[in-house]
Parts: sequence; structure tokens; C-alpha cells
Amino acid sequence: MTTFEKIFGALEEKKEWRQLQARAKALPPEFFSAYKALTKYLFNMGLSDWHIFGDILDLFENAVANERTVVEVLGADIATFADELLLDNKNDWREKHRQKLNAYFANK
Repeated sequence: MTTFEKIFGALEEKKEWRQLQARAKALPPEFFSAYKALTKYLFNMGLSDWHIFGDILDLFENAVANERTVVEVLGADIATFADELLLDNKNDWREKHRQKLNAYFANK
């Protein structure tokens, strides 16, 4: 990866993160608060791929459109919901890196 790609790749990700945050701020207060709490929890628990927040925002935006509440969407035990997201994310992350490692040695 060239320096140019590193710089502009990072800028593109920063732009994407800002777009996610703008979408979150457009949510009703109950959903925005839940989004902020989930974000903090997931990062504190070791989230390795922040792109999952786009999926959470899609879920929240659909819930708002269907006039559902946060509890209806996430359930009463929101920590369990977040932990399941983390588990899925870690499995995806682990599989991604396993594939990279195998591809590296396949090319040797």
C-alpha cells in the first residue's frame, strides 16, 4: 500500500465515520442515547471493526420508521444484544485474519 493510499484511505474512513455520526444525531433522542451507549460499550469491550455501527443505525432507522421503541428492538437486556454483536464481530475479524494468513503462506 502506498503512502497516498494510506492517507486517502484513512480520509475516506474518517468521512464514512462522520456520515454515521450524522445519521445517529438525526435519530430521535431515545435512539440516539441508545446508539451512544452501545458505541461506548462496544468500543470499551474491544470492538475491532466500527463499520458495525452502520448496521445498528439501519436497525434503528427502520425501527423509527415502524414506530417501535428501543426496548422493542434491542430487548430488555441490551448488554446481551451488544455482547452478541461483539461475538459476531470477533468471529468475522478472526476469520478475516485467518484468511489473510493462509493467503500469505499460499503465495510463498
